[in-house]
Amino acid sequence: MTEQKTDTLSKAALLYPAASLLGEGPVWHDARQSFFWVDIEGKKLNEIKWLDKEVQSWHMPQRIGMVTPYEDDINLIVALADGLSIFNPEKATLQHIADIETDRPENRPNDGKCDSEGRLWLGTMNVDAEKNSGSLYCTNKTAVTRHLTALTISNGMAWSPDNKHFYFIDSALQRVDQYSFDAPSGTIIFQRTAVEIPAELGLPDGMTIDEEGMLWVAQWGGFCVCRWNPVTGALLHKIEVPVPQVTSCTFGGRNLDQLLITTASVELSKDDLLNYPQSGHLFCAQPGVRGALPNKFKHLDDITLK
Repeated sequence: MTEQKTDTLSKAALLYPAASLLGEGPVWHDARQSFFWVDIEGKKLNEIKWLDKEVQSWHMPQRIGMVTPYEDDINLIVALADGLSIFNPEKATLQHIADIETDRPENRPNDGKCDSEGRLWLGTMNVDAEKNSGSLYCTNKTAVTRHLTALTISNGMAWSPDNKHFYFIDSALQRVDQYSFDAPSGTIIFQRTAVEIPAELGLPDGMTIDEEGMLWVAQWGGFCVCRWNPVTGALLHKIEVPVPQVTSCTFGGRNLDQLLITTASVELSKDDLLNYPQSGHLFCAQPGVRGALPNKFKHLDDITLK
């Protein structure tokens, strides 16, 4: 059983009226001092500069599931419906580098992050969330390897500060699972369920981890982001968000002490949108703890940048 305790409660503040259909996948880009995030259904990549809050957006040719920094600090890696591409935000150019599930056009990428070795872990799901249709993949040099199958809504992922554990969410299961992680080989082995999410908090969605090893999970349908202890399963902190569909979160800012929160407006009724007009907007909170810089995607052997 999950021990449920909240010693603190705080509220998120509106950062930018993004009006995303399905805002997701926020990531801090330290070299640019900005946050990137995606609007999956809006087919849009967005960036907000932290200092002046200037926002720039790029329309993508397909649904975009995630974005992550590239090792050169210039380019980005994005996951589109047909696989992975390198995106240059200065030139607005796309270069396809890897196919992912091109044999399953009914699937799309949903979330992804890089590990300490620069490999990208990417989850997929059916566009209608059909049960057991998704998988979890990992790039390893020039290969793309499937590690998990029969996923319904492949979602949040994080690595423990000591790099020994990989945390992963299949939203439909209402839990966070813990895997052992071997960095050199990139193998994962299931160990246990670290956190069980009560249904009244909504579905667990995107996730990040802080410097103390605690997990921050966005709660779809739950109006909040929750901080969980993966060792005890305890609920430690709750950040209230004034919209129901809270999708993901990540640490950033100069001191990595700001928590950026993405939200969505899809699957809400007209009445819901009237009651929660900030749905799809970007929010920020000060959680009182720092995160870590995101891992960058490392150059694959057979890629020549154009």
